[in-house]
Amino acid sequence: MMLPGCTPWPEDLAAYYRSQQVWQGVALGDLPSEWAARYGDATALVWHDERISYRDLAIRVARTAAGFARHGIQPGDRVVLQLPNTPDFVVVAFAMFKAGVKAVFSLASHRSNEVGHLSDTSGAVGYVGPNHDIAHGLRIKHVLSPEDLDGTPVAHPEIDPSDVAFFLLSGGTTALPKLIPRTHDDYAYQTRTVADLCQVTSDDVYLAALPVEFNFTWGCPGVIGTLHQGGTVVLADDPGADDCFALIAREKVTVTSVVPTVAHLWLEAREYLDDDLSSLRLMQIGGARLQPELAARIEPELGCRLQQVFGMAEGLLSMSRLDDPAERVIATQGRPVSPFDEIQIVDGELLARGPYTLRGYYNAPEHNAKAFTPDGFYKTGDLASVTPDGDLVIEGRIKDVVIRGGDKIAAGEVEGHLLAHPDVDRAAVVPVPDEFLGERIYAFLVSRHGRPSLPELKRSLHERGLADFKLPDRVEFVDAFPLTPLGKVDKKVLAAAAADPMTARDWKERS
Repeated sequence: MMLPGCTPWPEDLAAYYRSQQVWQGVALGDLPSEWAARYGDATALVWHDERISYRDLAIRVARTAAGFARHGIQPGDRVVLQLPNTPDFVVVAFAMFKAGVKAVFSLASHRSNEVGHLSDTSGAVGYVGPNHDIAHGLRIKHVLSPEDLDGTPVAHPEIDPSDVAFFLLSGGTTALPKLIPRTHDDYAYQTRTVADLCQVTSDDVYLAALPVEFNFTWGCPGVIGTLHQGGTVVLADDPGADDCFALIAREKVTVTSVVPTVAHLWLEAREYLDDDLSSLRLMQIGGARLQPELAARIEPELGCRLQQVFGMAEGLLSMSRLDDPAERVIATQGRPVSPFDEIQIVDGELLARGPYTLRGYYNAPEHNAKAFTPDGFYKTGDLASVTPDGDLVIEGRIKDVVIRGGDKIAAGEVEGHLLAHPDVDRAAVVPVPDEFLGERIYAFLVSRHGRPSLPELKRSLHERGLADFKLPDRVEFVDAFPLTPLGKVDKKVLAAAAADPMTARDWKERS
């Protein structure tokens, strides 16, 4: 029985997934004890000087699960989980899975506004995290730290694997997030499938450079997929090159996942940091559109294989394969990871459904009526096409366009052409209101070299064959872009800065 407020898969489809062994009846909370039996004293987690074996991880999970019961938190209760990249996050999350408590993942950067929204939307009875001042001002009964959750292991009610295990958060920067219910069955399938696709083994060491509460880091294959294969997870405090390069060298990291902005910073840092990165075999890049010019630099400059990843917390994952030729890896976002994934392109928009793609946001019937087709396809909001070889090409978000004089111009297309200029290191295109054309094209640029003029940039883009109506109307060079917590360029801030000089000044002072 799925938690009320969630949309289940149709019964016939659920039965089909079970018959095909897609859903195997795996409860995520049972995994640590299974891993302990399989991998024993092998190292599961590394954080600073702390090294935790699979056996110790299972013990800590069992004791922490008992701690929830000791505080009177019952199976089915929702609890907001807000912890940074530490072993405590992994322990507490799996303890909640084991106890049947529904974790609501919160970003470490969230404050009272966001945590209050998550609490109210989910009906949370508890909060686990370091920011007790935030939680004490909210309608939450249990405000706890990981240290408060300890007890003698007890028996827990049997968990229904088809039920919700935890909630991920929807992306975007224009509104408070919606809650994405992920079930034990669907998430176990996702992590198992992607770990196999990435050829993760017990010899692999995964660096969690991005926040662990993100789907990309948590299960693509991320933390769970690596642990399932008997590998080691190294937890980084932040994705900066100084710390991450040192961890790669010290722990012999083999796999990591980053967003394009972090990849760009790592490439810049490689010019002055000489840490030994030779152990790194695979870098996954996703979370935002990866320009081909940046993609082409990964293997020659960082010495590892690039894997393009297009995915979403809502479900669908598409990845290039490890044996794909370089030109396909650089230019496309690969293929869906599961043979049971179904995709459609309707009026340029990518639609998806499958065994790990949600059927509805939590307690959001009005939004669900718009976000899903009557037959259950999720409208991703992404502009996409499919190559003759079957690879997805994601051009950007449907809303990430400039409507100039009635013409719709994809921001990602213009950005790609701008990045081809030798003096442009980063580019972000946003619309700015215009009395006559409706919107004009405003390009923010970052350059470590020269700063070409607008006429010079227009000539360059024209020579590349870009249509005149797609040429920027204005460009502005800045030292850095504002970023979302995931490290994506925050175009909401840039658009406000383009439209209002006062906003622009405030943003630049903050940056």
